[in-house]
Amino acid sequence: MNQEKFLMYREKYPNFYFHSYKVEETEDYYLLEYFFSIPSLAEFHPQTKIYKEDIRNTDIQYISYLAYQIGLIELVSYWKCTCSPNIIVEAGSLTPEQKKWFLKLYYLGQGEFRYVNGIDCDEDWIHIECREDEEIPEIHYSGTGNLVAIGGGKDSAVSLELLKREDNTCFMINPKVPGIECMKEAGYSKYLKVERTIDSELLRLNKEGYLNGHTPFSSLVAFISYLCAYLTGRKYIVLSNEGSANEATVIGTKINHQYSKTYEFEDDFNEYAKKYLRANIHYFSMLRCLNELQIAMLFSHYQKYHTIFKSCNVGSKSIPWKWCCHCPKCLFVYIILSAFLTDSELENIFGENLYDNEDLLPTFIELLGYAETKPFECVGTYGEVRFAVSKAIERQHTGCLLEYYKKHYPLSLDVDYTESFNEEHHIPEHFLKLVKEELEKYVS
Repeated sequence: MNQEKFLMYREKYPNFYFHSYKVEETEDYYLLEYFFSIPSLAEFHPQTKIYKEDIRNTDIQYISYLAYQIGLIELVSYWKCTCSPNIIVEAGSLTPEQKKWFLKLYYLGQGEFRYVNGIDCDEDWIHIECREDEEIPEIHYSGTGNLVAIGGGKDSAVSLELLKREDNTCFMINPKVPGIECMKEAGYSKYLKVERTIDSELLRLNKEGYLNGHTPFSSLVAFISYLCAYLTGRKYIVLSNEGSANEATVIGTKINHQYSKTYEFEDDFNEYAKKYLRANIHYFSMLRCLNELQIAMLFSHYQKYHTIFKSCNVGSKSIPWKWCCHCPKCLFVYIILSAFLTDSELENIFGENLYDNEDLLPTFIELLGYAETKPFECVGTYGEVRFAVSKAIERQHTGCLLEYYKKHYPLSLDVDYTESFNEEHHIPEHFLKLVKEELEKYVS
């Protein structure tokens, strides 16, 4: 694995610098630019543009302060090339408590990165050097309505349906056609667009074999969405992360592909925002009280999205975005929907019967929980997958994967996952009522 490379790079490149950042306002957007470096290796200047759509708040001092916070997450993508033991922050200050907060995120958020690269280290793998004086600008803010994050998958479509009578601003980072089409289908013609650009130097280093892997992208979404909520005068940031995201990818560990989608991160972020961001903007997941199976059940009734939503990360790299039909995410979504849709309805979405693709058998076994780990993808729990497969068999779906299941495993229908309810969430009562009312329509 990469343990030797990890140790070699840490010795050769002991310091990663977050030198500075700048915020520029143009007629059309705010430009956030960051200046990072690994001495003797590379300099990085990633940019993020937030386009002006219904902008209501323009305090540049506070915008700049939030831009700095975003930079503390953005740097992870570049630091991971060498995993330098020292992150030297010249761009701003952090209290000891803030350092502790970010170090926890860097460690747990990089759990998959460490596992896949075979990196063995403890939680003290990073030291942050910076000024420790507290520099939080005064903020007087009162927001209304919702900033709703849209990705183009089934989850955000369900949130759009639940919030269809609310005062919403849609928000997308690097928007693609499925997200835009889902948003339009829900009745929105405009949205707040964010364009995040990866520095080409990082892509070069990736090709040259420097350390690479998963980063906690949803934590970046959290900080960017906070800035966007402030700009648009919104009170709530509404995500679509489900309760199933809390299950570790490597069972018995804290290694979770979805760490920054978990309730733990959501809870941590709200505490951090309350103490250090101070705009009284509430960040929560509309679907945290539900599991993947319940979300699929609701989505199965929203036919208008069925031919336009996309979740496949492999297919997202193609134009147009498509279901690749060979990856864990495609198979998982197929399985979870098969508990509620017919073979023909599924084939209308995916273009083929994924249960009849024998090449997917190893992935199928991983999703069921009969391998060492889950796939490193945003997928549901083992129990939900077994229940969905059992329901598909009960509904007389066909395919070689289902035949394999029937031969090797018992049907798993003892626990009806459509009737569970996760009480560990940050959903305000008004929004919780919307979820419960919708759920009651379809749970017998």
